[in-house]
Amino acid sequence: MLTNDVEELQMRVFGLISGAGEAKSNFYEALEMARLGKYDEAEQCKKNGQQALKQAHRVQTDLITEEASGNKTEVGILMVHAQDHLMNTILVKELLDQLITMQKEINVLKQQLEVVKHG
Repeated sequence: MLTNDVEELQMRVFGLISGAGEAKSNFYEALEMARLGKYDEAEQCKKNGQQALKQAHRVQTDLITEEASGNKTEVGILMVHAQDHLMNTILVKELLDQLITMQKEINVLKQQLEVVKHG
């Protein structure tokens, strides 16, 4: 692989890491907004995260397509790290709706408890 090819691959892999990291941060922020009862903000954070994840996933899809076409990609620790970030972010995304639903239920129960405490 030529130096320019290695540098280009590294830039693409850093793009994958960056996109996955941005998405995960947005998903965690969505959960925090839900904890605070700010459900519209939580939904916006979730949408922002989905956009960032879509971009990261596009990089991965392009790399897979290129490899399937016979252009092998060197797999180093950086690529493994990028894939790890992407997989973890996808897992967070898959769990996010369930966690937000549970947080909404917790918030309702907290409000009901406050009403009972203060009559």
